[in-house]
Amino acid sequence: MPSASRWRDEGGHATVTYMLAIGISLMVFVSMVNVLLFVYARGVIRAAVDEGVRAGSFADAGVVECEARAGDALSDLLGGSLGDGVSVSCADSGTEMSATADVTLVSPIPGFAAWSFVLEARAVKEPDLVVTP
Repeated sequence: MPSASRWRDEGGHATVTYMLAIGISLMVFVSMVNVLLFVYARGVIRAAVDEGVRAGSFADAGVVECEARAGDALSDLLGGSLGDGVSVSCADSGTEMSATADVTLVSPIPGFAAWSFVLEARAVKEPDLVVTP
């Protein structure tokens, strides 16, 4: 039969191991949440750039409509500090409307690196239709 002093030497070992496992599990979970947040933000920005180009590609529309629509989509779907690092600019070449989003996503969770990327979208401008009698 083991002596009582041997049992006292191992007391708390399981608690330390358990707490370490819980800590590592929480770090992995928070990292996955951060990645999912960035993937969601990228999808929202992609949709906003597409919406802007679509709005600016009408015959009577231009850069102002493109940037306004993209800005509206961003403010609706990506509010708060996560959307602060997003800037959208549109350009009209006459036959094509293009939009570019320069993005730097900063994680709301301290200790995680920022993610920078550029998204572009293009659409052919609708021609001005002239109705002849």
